[in-house]
Order: sequence, then C-alpha cells, then structure tokens
Amino acid sequence: MTSLLITNDDGIDAPALVPLATALGRLGQVTVAAPSGERSWIGKAITRVGTVQATAVERGGIEMWSVDGFPADCVHVGSFGILESPPDLVVSGINIGSNKGSAFATGSGTLGATVEASNVGLGGVAFSAMSVGVWDEWVRWVYTEPAVEMWTRLADIATDMVATILETGFPPNVDVLSVNIPADADQATARRVTSLARTKYGALFAGNNGIYRHSFDGMLHIEGDVDGSDLQALDEGHISITPIRYANTAHVGDSLRERWES
Repeated sequence: MTSLLITNDDGIDAPALVPLATALGRLGQVTVAAPSGERSWIGKAITRVGTVQATAVERGGIEMWSVDGFPADCVHVGSFGILESPPDLVVSGINIGSNKGSAFATGSGTLGATVEASNVGLGGVAFSAMSVGVWDEWVRWVYTEPAVEMWTRLADIATDMVATILETGFPPNVDVLSVNIPADADQATARRVTSLARTKYGALFAGNNGIYRHSFDGMLHIEGDVDGSDLQALDEGHISITPIRYANTAHVGDSLRERWES
C-alpha cells in the first residue's frame, strides 16, 4: 500500500491539515507528523541539541503525531521513527499563504520539510495557498468555519496532483516540487509547470533599544524576467508547479574566475 507522510509549518492545528489528510487517505496509508505549534519561516532547521518528542493526538477523527520540533524534524521522526519504513512521498502543507519566488522558497518551513526529504532520498511536494486581500484579515479568516470549503477544495486539488506524481514517479533530477494554488482554484483551473522567479525582500524586523519585532510588509522585489515563472502563473490565476533543483552552480565570468583562483 502507498505510504504518505504529511507535515507542515503551520502546526498540528493548521486548518488545512485535516482536509488534506482526509483527501490523501483516498490514495493510501497516511501518517501525519506536524509541529506542535507554528514553525513558519524556519527553513530546514534541524534540532541538533536536546530531544524531540512526538505525542499522539487526534484531530478531526484522525490520529496524528504532534512533534515539538521543526518541519524537517517531522520528516525524520515520521519517516524513520514513527513509520516502520520510509514513506513513498512526503507531502508538506497546505501552507497558509503562497511560497512564490526564490526568497520565500528558501526560507519556508513548508518547503524546508521537502528539502530535508530530498536530503534523505525521499520525494517531497510542498503545497501552498495564495492569500486573498489583506493578509492579516485573510489569516484570521482561514481558521473559521466558512474557510473549510476552501481547504477541502484545495486538498482535493493537491490529492489529484499527488496521485499523478505517484503514477508517474517522482521526477529524476528534481529535489523539490513546489506547488502554489490560488485560493479560488478548482479542478478546472489551469496548471502550469513553471520556473522559480528570482526574488528578494527587504528588512524583516523593526524596533529599537535592542528589541525588534517581525514587521514584513509582504513586498517582493523581482530580479530578472518573470516569463514562465511561478509569479507569472499565479498572477494569471493558474496553479504553479515548480520543479526545484538545489544542486546547481551559477556561472561566473573568466576574469572573476582568474581572480578567485589566483
């Protein structure tokens, strides 16, 4: 039987977790190992010192494991501790908010879990939901009863995509699949295989007297052409599927190479 490990960075009480686990249950055996609380923007941090505790809990009638660590910890604890053998695929998400562009992709705990899956030889796909309107208002709304319909619909889309991945096999030479889904998407929404847009952002913290608080304004600064990118696909209302390979090397000119190698 197909074995799927689900994790996220929004925590064991994330609103997408039960709908996603329920939908993926149609494809095989599902194991959920998610952080005990929100661990957003944590990348692929690993607990190096101390212990990581996994506690059996129930959410929506589904047995899950609440892990007092990071998303990448959950991949290890779930794949090599809770499960008798590693899963066929690690599914991370559905994240509250998109992870479009390189700046978000490299910092996201949702993607961090799939990066760690790749590091241990497992395929990993990260799903993220594109926010709508004012961020703070939308984040509050996603935890309400009216939002259940959205999460159920997006979970069905994610499950359809996971079924395709299982059927075709995780693609060779790909470390991570990052999927960004518009909040209003349904099964008829166009899906596009995209590149990862190169993006930057500004200062994340503001404060004084040695005390700083997160104050991100949500603005991404785009570098280069966005044609064919995840940003373009989402702007056009499409689902973006981005195959990412981290084992890559940038080109430097001959003059710079000579200076470095002298």
